[in-house]
Amino acid sequence: MNPKSGSFYVDPRLTRHLTLFACLTAEKDILATIYYQILDSHLCTFDAKCQALTQRIINATTITFTQLANSPQFMPTAKKFHYQFNLRDFSKIIQNMMQANPAHYRGRDLDLARLWVHECMRIFDDRLIFDEDREMFMNFLKNGLKEFNEYKEEVLLEGPLCYTSFVSAAEGHEKSYLPIKSLDHLRGVLEQKLADYNDNVSSMNLVLFDQAMEHICRISRIIDLPVGNALLVGVGGSGKQSLAKLSSYILGYDIIRIIVTTNYTMNDLKTDIQGMYMKAGVTGSQILFILTDGQITNDKFLVYINDILSSGWIPELFAKDEIDGILGKVRAEAKQAGYLDTPDQLFEFFLSKARKNLHLALCFSPVGDAFRFRARKFPGIINCTSIDWFHDWPRNALIDVANRFLSEIDFPNDDIRFQVGQHMADVHLSITAANNDFLRMERRFNYTTPTSYLELISFYRMLLDKKRDKITDQIDRLEIGLSIMKATIE
Repeated sequence: MNPKSGSFYVDPRLTRHLTLFACLTAEKDILATIYYQILDSHLCTFDAKCQALTQRIINATTITFTQLANSPQFMPTAKKFHYQFNLRDFSKIIQNMMQANPAHYRGRDLDLARLWVHECMRIFDDRLIFDEDREMFMNFLKNGLKEFNEYKEEVLLEGPLCYTSFVSAAEGHEKSYLPIKSLDHLRGVLEQKLADYNDNVSSMNLVLFDQAMEHICRISRIIDLPVGNALLVGVGGSGKQSLAKLSSYILGYDIIRIIVTTNYTMNDLKTDIQGMYMKAGVTGSQILFILTDGQITNDKFLVYINDILSSGWIPELFAKDEIDGILGKVRAEAKQAGYLDTPDQLFEFFLSKARKNLHLALCFSPVGDAFRFRARKFPGIINCTSIDWFHDWPRNALIDVANRFLSEIDFPNDDIRFQVGQHMADVHLSITAANNDFLRMERRFNYTTPTSYLELISFYRMLLDKKRDKITDQIDRLEIGLSIMKATIE
């Protein structure tokens, strides 16, 4: 019985027949015992220095997690309804720590400690939406860092703090979860991948500023894991879909998107999901299913999505004869993997394979109440995904985007181009401040999105071309008039 969704009232006529058990979060000692055994089974293959960090990593995670989960500031509210911290988050940190390859961490115990910091930032910090919450989380994280007393705190937190698995693969090496060398090095890799995407798939005009690159690394990190599903939250135009598509291309996944029309029904969605399960569970293709809130014309669509996220299976998705055909196709592979030749075992193999290969990227907007209502009705959206919250673009990102589009315009000198880009960023940020004043005085919301900023740049380019054409016409008319006057005088 989930206390965070559905009705809070249970009829006494029902409860009088039952015995109630309340399942609370495990105690610190129990957490340490469980997860120490899991992490130690992996780190025992590392060198002695890295092995010595096992207990410290567990203790630091326990300290950070318990302080965060028990803090009143991080309890769910109407605005912070997604602040739901439980053992899934603890498990995700340990799961991602186990992505490290012992061959690449010999004598690099500092990198392993920084990996723990990186995972805590990705699991907890990426879902926080207020600055005061992030400051409080950093205090909790620093309390956990006291377990690594042989390293300086500023060294553990030094940026750029970003671990990826695709950078090593892009350079022709073995795919391994390693820290990036620098943001410039990461930018070079991503620009090459973006150029390949534009050549092989479709043209996508992206500006890879620092925050965009970080989001690509976060999305890739989520969907690279088995049963990895991402929840990307941000206002329209913040780049959720574009960055998800590029991340999928980098990992070599097939991208699937549904085309929703006025006649699109639950049966159509069910048919599309059947095709995904066939590709993921039978063919073995890695798939990323991108779904936006604009495509959810009927909230009943989320019943299927919630089932996929929670259990990996939708009841009655396939008919009996279709399931028999599927089991026949996976029988040989299942036997090779050690499964028995029984319907239950074969179906378990098919479902396990489909869950590992089928990933979801839900692109939702926090504007309005729809996201909050859907998250309450369908708890799998929050509980069974990793959240990446797209915040407002900072000033340097706005300037980078402006300079990217202004580079196609012929200015008298680069200084004017730079000043125009700065002015555009300042105008956009001033509107954001005006929106806050408008909310305070009128109690009404007005949103300025990245799409608005791109429209500002597009309008400026259009207006500049129009004015230049007008001035050119005037110059031509003046020159023609002067030439006629000169000819008349002569």
